Amino acid sequence: MQRYFVPENNWKENSIKIKDEDAHHIARVMRCNPGDKIVCVHPDGQVAKCQIHTIEKNEVNVQIIEWLDENTELPVHVTIVQGLPKGNKLEFILQKGTELGAAEFWLWKSDRSIVKWDDKKSAQKIKRYCKIIKEASEQCHRNKIPNLKEPMTIDQIIQASNEYDVKLFAYEEEARTADYVSLSSHLIEVSSDNSIIICIGPEGGLSSEEVSTLKKNHFIPVRLGPRILRTETASLYALAGISYHFEELRWN
Repeated sequence: MQRYFVPENNWKENSIKIKDEDAHHIARVMRCNPGDKIVCVHPDGQVAKCQIHTIEKNEVNVQIIEWLDENTELPVHVTIVQGLPKGNKLEFILQKGTELGAAEFWLWKSDRSIVKWDDKKSAQKIKRYCKIIKEASEQCHRNKIPNLKEPMTIDQIIQASNEYDVKLFAYEEEARTADYVSLSSHLIEVSSDNSIIICIGPEGGLSSEEVSTLKKNHFIPVRLGPRILRTETASLYALAGISYHFEELRWN
């Protein structure tokens, strides 16, 4: 069944109003009819199986049939801090990172980011990226849509990361040394109620100043395998490793 994330104010007892683009998708793309069933997700993560009651021009009204006992979220809260990459790589990272369970994405104006963020077009860009994240969340049956933060400086990232239990950054120099620190060595010490933040540099990697600043603020450099990864691969490697550790290895 098709899944839709519905804003909180559209829920009322056992009925839900679906509006705008989602209503259009139900009526025009999926060509649903009254009596058809869909899945609606509340912002708090609760999931309901619903039946379509009426379909109007810009609104679909559904009735809740039953609440579903399902949770596909990672057991740990993971935030990816992504140095702004070139081209459409960010769209790829957001889509696949959502599928792999990231809870948040923070965009980073890293020293070596080639892309220069145009503040005048910021709202439009964020809207497009949020749509990509929402659609990916629906496709992979997430319980919650990951949060996206506009581009931040390293000082803003440091300040916003104070509440995190585990603070890491991917550093290619860790892949070049025999005395390296691996991602897995930190995951062993993490419990399911902890939060993890991991910084990923852009195509050119991290500057020496950024490495120094991160270390001074208790971010630990880690190796993501023995090979040097592209920026669009690194965040996905980290998320896949975290998913395997907490969802397949530890708990099963």
